[in-house]
Amino acid sequence: MRKKMALGVILSVLTAVAAFAAEPSGALVEKAKAEGKVAFYANMTAIEPIIADFGKKYGVKAEYTRLSTTKFVATIMTEHAAGKLTADVLQAPVPVLEFLKEKGVIASYVSPAAAGYPKWANTDGKIQLFGIEYAALIYNKELVKPADVPKTYQDLTDPKWKGKIVMADPATHPTTISWLVGLKENVIKSDAEWMKFLKGLAANDPMFVASFGPTPAPIESGEKLIGISMPKYIVTKAPAPLDWAHVSQPMMGTPRGIAIAAKAPHPNAARLFVDYWLSRDAMTIMAAKVGEYVLTPGVYPPIAGIDKAKVIPIRELSDAEIKSWGKEFKKIFARP
Repeated sequence: MRKKMALGVILSVLTAVAAFAAEPSGALVEKAKAEGKVAFYANMTAIEPIIADFGKKYGVKAEYTRLSTTKFVATIMTEHAAGKLTADVLQAPVPVLEFLKEKGVIASYVSPAAAGYPKWANTDGKIQLFGIEYAALIYNKELVKPADVPKTYQDLTDPKWKGKIVMADPATHPTTISWLVGLKENVIKSDAEWMKFLKGLAANDPMFVASFGPTPAPIESGEKLIGISMPKYIVTKAPAPLDWAHVSQPMMGTPRGIAIAAKAPHPNAARLFVDYWLSRDAMTIMAAKVGEYVLTPGVYPPIAGIDKAKVIPIRELSDAEIKSWGKEFKKIFARP
């Protein structure tokens, strides 16, 4: 009995410490308020609820500038080279942040709010992973019969999908390039089978768009029936007739990271914002209202079956690999 009581006291103390550690210090909050605002550069859609909740909770304005993945590095490096980078916090796929880290744009910071995250989510003390930018086969559930929904990624090469697919341009969109290479390294491990998949997909003449963002609209309207897209749109586009194909293979995605700029104009507001961003409150909003797959244990987006899916982070491709594979995919998907 005494042992149980002692254990109970220890657990209570640890719980209290954890709860205390999860809250930013009052001093940090006051310093952040004195700075007045935090500038946040990111490439995520529909995160306004998190921005609004941060401002409401701490009285510090978060100014959100959305940059597409293809323009992110160029914009940041141009401002950085001119000594005019106004961003305090940067959010982007990890390869992008790794590049910026190598160029000296990223500061060191380990947030106490990330104490419960997987160890692999922060290995350098600078870039904190908080989610996986997962991709899947998204289809129009009103126009695609249940029996026709793909059971594997390779099913997308069936000629019945010819002219009915939409995807981001595999020659230029880094995340799609990484996803296709991720298929080769994690799912279709035979090079011959992988190339057969690529050529079969190309033969179905998919519509190309610039990024994931424009992929759900043609599926929602019925112009296309299926696409390589993101399950998050099932949440953000609701009540659009979108669903995801529960394939037997893992769902893959690029890890999403966040970091503080080395010369952040508002360093305290930046730390407060990152602490909040990584908190269970913010990640719950992100999963519930933005549909993101987050790394906070036990938090999932409200999408049927996602909690049972195997979601894996794919390897980070270098900039040189992105360019090289982009050229290769441009040839494979070239129109006659």
